Amino acid sequence: MADIARLTDLFTAEAEALGFELVRVKLTGSGDERTLQVMAEDPATGQMIMDQCAQLSRAISARIDEVEEAEGELIEGAYLLEVSSPGIDRPLTRAKDYANWAGHDAKIALAEKVGGHRNLTGELVGIEGDIVTIEDRKAGRLAVPLEKIHSAQLVLTDKLIAATQLLDMSGAEEIEEFNEEEKAED
Repeated sequence: MADIARLTDLFTAEAEALGFELVRVKLTGSGDERTLQVMAEDPATGQMIMDQCAQLSRAISARIDEVEEAEGELIEGAYLLEVSSPGIDRPLTRAKDYANWAGHDAKIALAEKVGGHRNLTGELVGIEGDIVTIEDRKAGRLAVPLEKIHSAQLVLTDKLIAATQLLDMSGAEEIEEFNEEEKAED
């Protein structure tokens, strides 16, 4: 079994060295059909283009090889490494995600029932301290401790699409500069 916390620490360092922020590390599947999913973003755009994903993938692969050579296997058995952007209907994994995406619809799965509910869907109000507030469509406004959230992600809506198109436009210059830097290095 893989130590996801350790992998997250290792990959965070690699992402930050390249100017990216790690969003999530997750191992899915079973047997030889496992995928180690690493999501990261460029803080300037909230997204990553393919070249950035490839750059981070190479850095993570090299770090895994380095650690395994020195200490032994990090992840037992075969797996596929997948490095990606979080996408439009991104997972909410960090406290800042709940602040940054306030005003958008989200789905939250709770580790245990809160106010008689285990699954919440509605407008994300935000986060204060470690308390996430959501205006659930059925239960109304609920405040949920961050540690009781099993998983959460944004819901694809026209409002979210419009917001991410603005990110695309605002990040276009940074992406262009990144591509120019990559070409200059080749």
